[in-house]
Amino acid sequence: MSMLTPPGMGGKYRITGNRYPHMRRPRNRRRIALAVVGAVAALGLVGWGTAQLIGVFTGGNGTAQAAPGKSEDCGKSAKSGEGPRSRPAALPKPDAITVNVLNATPRGGLAKTTADELKSRGFKVGKVGNAPAEYDKKVKSSGLLLGAPAAADGALKVLGTQLTGAEIKSDGRKGGDVDLIIGSEFKNLTAKQDAERSLAALTKPRPTPSASAATKC
Repeated sequence: MSMLTPPGMGGKYRITGNRYPHMRRPRNRRRIALAVVGAVAALGLVGWGTAQLIGVFTGGNGTAQAAPGKSEDCGKSAKSGEGPRSRPAALPKPDAITVNVLNATPRGGLAKTTADELKSRGFKVGKVGNAPAEYDKKVKSSGLLLGAPAAADGALKVLGTQLTGAEIKSDGRKGGDVDLIIGSEFKNLTAKQDAERSLAALTKPRPTPSASAATKC
């Protein structure tokens, strides 16, 4: 009998050998199987959720879609850094503007030569002579452009392209004619080519205020 056999036991209960047997807890196979199934289900839900999000942002076909009507404008804005452009209000042409040329300086002949030059550039010329007492020798800039309030964004703006540094003011007149009062700093009208470029720039479409934030890509 082995020394490992408890006293009083023998026969088929006899333990042979010199080592104690190791007792193991039986594996819980059902618990392991449930854990595996749970892990697979969780991975499936994560994959399904990801696919749904991709579908929302790509329109369901894997390709990102821009909002209708904005893709072209947004593309132009990205290249130029500007928003959609707006066309300015129509300006009167020089031949639709009557200019009174008045000299507020002690130098003689300026009104006549300036009027002739404006006429050659397409403007209509009205009165030519000396400035009234309220402006005589009191205009320190190159010139003063006067007209009705309605002319501020029209005739006076167009006339302003012909004389660099001129002031623009409105008075209480009712007619559509405007005055060019020659001031003490006057030398010449703006060079014709430069004046034409300035006039052309007034009619070009301008970008809307940024943000133009009104249109977002």
